[in-house]
Amino acid sequence: METLSQILVADFRDQAVLRISESLEKIQGCLVELDEEAFWCEPNKNSNSPATLLRHLQGNIGQYITSGLGGAEDQRDREAEFTGKDLRNRKDVEADFFEVARKAADLIRTVPETALIQRKRVQGFELSGLGIILHVVEHLSYHTGQLVYLTKHLRDIDLGFYKGYDLNQKNE
Repeated sequence: METLSQILVADFRDQAVLRISESLEKIQGCLVELDEEAFWCEPNKNSNSPATLLRHLQGNIGQYITSGLGGAEDQRDREAEFTGKDLRNRKDVEADFFEVARKAADLIRTVPETALIQRKRVQGFELSGLGIILHVVEHLSYHTGQLVYLTKHLRDIDLGFYKGYDLNQKNE
């Protein structure tokens, strides 16, 4: 029989992976709508291109989950994410982002429970494993929203993420 603690940990993992998966689906939906010019275009000097956002998310997820939670060496070069020092072709930028995000979801599913309460210093912040996961889910969601907004703005389309859902339902 599972303990309450085991049930809560399992549910937390499932919910975190679900939210990551939802963001990845939305990002993929945006990317198919963006042509090459839009993928690399920075709307203004204070906004990032979709390519930059993907590189930034890849670096953040790698630093927090792969390194901070999983214990791999921290290889992040945050400055390069924004300056284009690591410029690659679009296919590689997209593939690298989705690969690190999927690996992070796998690690969240399998990391030992003790890692969830262990405190680590990541990017200068003192966080538990739970805090690391919450940060990544929130940060990914934040930038997913930016990509969705930018895609809707550029293409003037409804991306249909909630097609088939009645979002006007009341709670039971």
